[in-house]
Amino acid sequence: MSELVEGPYAASVERATITGIDGATVEVIHALPDRTKPIAGVVVHPDLMGIRPLFDDLCRRIATHGFAVASPEPFARAPREVRDADNPAARIALVPELDDTVQLGDLARAADLLGDLDGTATAYVIGFCMGGMQTLKAAAAGRFARAVAFYGMIRLPEAWSGPRFADTLSTAADVCPTLAIFGGIDPYTPTADVEALRTAWHERPECEIFVYPEADHGFVHAPERPAHRADDAADAWRRTLAWLGV
Repeated sequence: MSELVEGPYAASVERATITGIDGATVEVIHALPDRTKPIAGVVVHPDLMGIRPLFDDLCRRIATHGFAVASPEPFARAPREVRDADNPAARIALVPELDDTVQLGDLARAADLLGDLDGTATAYVIGFCMGGMQTLKAAAAGRFARAVAFYGMIRLPEAWSGPRFADTLSTAADVCPTLAIFGGIDPYTPTADVEALRTAWHERPECEIFVYPEADHGFVHAPERPAHRADDAADAWRRTLAWLGV
């Protein structure tokens, strides 16, 4: 996450829990700038592999810019062996069983946590990969003031389709001001899908799509991946902070 330059504040990070709308206990990363009132809350939807040290560091870095931050585990209801597995296959197999009402409810509850604990009246949402897709949905739910979606799937991969798990185009016209960041050679967000989102936003000048032409999937948030592009990632983070008012 080194391409996300740290801000002017020291920040602390801890683990907390929220209660989902279905009564489930959901683990959450909670980060807070030290000795200053947060300017807003940021809810971070992690990628498929969920909250882990990579996202502890990401949340802390965002908090150094003056934000209170919360990141809920997207597979909180999965068996422990699924959550603990290093291989993503077990999580992928459960994606069709996900329920958008519950998943987006967790994001809203995470925003509520920041309001209750840290006094933030305004909440933003950002997400990566699957989390970018869920961010595009959450942006249309009415809870968040601004959103940034990193390479979120616009149309569901066929293997992910489930009765309560939708793609993003059905609500795309209703999003809050949203920045969508894509890679030009990302097979999960082909050009036709990006253009479909652009069409959905053609009367939404407060929404923006930015494509890094040579970037593949996951090029920003996970520096250990071969797809990581440090210069593009640094530029994407600058755009993100500006979008969130820093």
